Amino acid sequence: MAHAQDQGESLASQINSGDTAWLLTASALVLFMTLPGLALFYGGLVRARNFLSIIVQCFAICCAASLVWAIGGYSLSFADGSAFLGGMQNAFLGGLATVRQGTTVPESVFVLFQMTFAVITPALFIGAFVERVRFGWVMIFSTLWLLLVYVPVCKWVWGGGWLAQLGALDFAGGIVVHTTAGVSALVTAMMIGPRQGFKHNHIIPPHSPALTMVGAGMLWFGWFGFNGGSALAAGDGAANAILNTHLAASMAALVWVGIERVKIGKATSIGIVTGAVAGLATITPAAGFVSPMSAITLGALGSTICFYAVQVVKHRFRIDDSLDVFAVHGVGGMLGSVLLGVFAVPALGGHGLGEQATMASQVTAQSIAVGVVVLWSAVVSAVIAWAVSLVVGMRVDQEAEFDGLDLHSHGERAYDFEQ
Repeated sequence: MAHAQDQGESLASQINSGDTAWLLTASALVLFMTLPGLALFYGGLVRARNFLSIIVQCFAICCAASLVWAIGGYSLSFADGSAFLGGMQNAFLGGLATVRQGTTVPESVFVLFQMTFAVITPALFIGAFVERVRFGWVMIFSTLWLLLVYVPVCKWVWGGGWLAQLGALDFAGGIVVHTTAGVSALVTAMMIGPRQGFKHNHIIPPHSPALTMVGAGMLWFGWFGFNGGSALAAGDGAANAILNTHLAASMAALVWVGIERVKIGKATSIGIVTGAVAGLATITPAAGFVSPMSAITLGALGSTICFYAVQVVKHRFRIDDSLDVFAVHGVGGMLGSVLLGVFAVPALGGHGLGEQATMASQVTAQSIAVGVVVLWSAVVSAVIAWAVSLVVGMRVDQEAEFDGLDLHSHGERAYDFEQ
């Protein structure tokens, strides 16, 4: 008994209160990104009659993903198991260690922090098929997607799985979050088909750019926890990640409106916030590995490439990825993940590559990881979407789409202009 008590005290002494407090704060910041940040960012971009539906979907996905994570998602992602999937030792959050291995925080805090990532990732891809999908289909698809797409990839990259063993790096989710969500968004948008009116001009005006700007500000603010918290300690690593995050977003926002100014003669509110988000997505996988100047470069590259990716998806291929999830989050995340191998080298001010890695070998490992995750996300998402549609139809009928999902799916309106 005395030995067990001494062991418990020894483990407790490994817990750093500053690191623990920071990770708890970062968890709150990442949750804030979904509720209300992403909800308002997406909500302002849709038509007024669908605003409430976006907020409800984000809220409901948050609840469902949190429960799935607690029941088995965390264990399958991070518990000991194979190189492809974890075991069930921590199912229902049982058997958690006093201190998470490799950190100075309780495992319960690590669980909470990772839970907020599991919440925001499926919430990201709903932007691809807004204004036309059934609420029941969204919920079933999102829940299965979390288990069958997100959890395995999380294990492969962050849980010590086979891609991590290959040498792939992902500081805060360029592969695990943005690539999975972005690719799945594109696939589901193609399967569901475009909104009414999209084929005529490929642009459906947002009902409130002001709300979108407010939501974008919340996302930017929360991203400090997203990237900074991924250092898992309150120190120079977190500070460097947050500094890089801010600089990349700042550069990307200005580059996007600069391109707009040249192409259409105006710098738009939607453009500046979309550019910022593109920069945030691009720096995410590399935030803790690169220098501030490299972060600025990544922001510029990410914004430029994502801008033209939007044009290609919407205008060349005429895919109604309604809120540009693939072109911004997916392309940005993949770009940053691959370029991590370049900008993380010490010669460019980076903090070093994987053990015994060179620039060429790291870029190769990053590219393989991105390619594998793209393929896995696309195929599994398509299968899940099709299977769920056999039980619950994907799309509402034309009358419901015309009336809006607020009224059709929830029996309410976001705005009552008669009062």
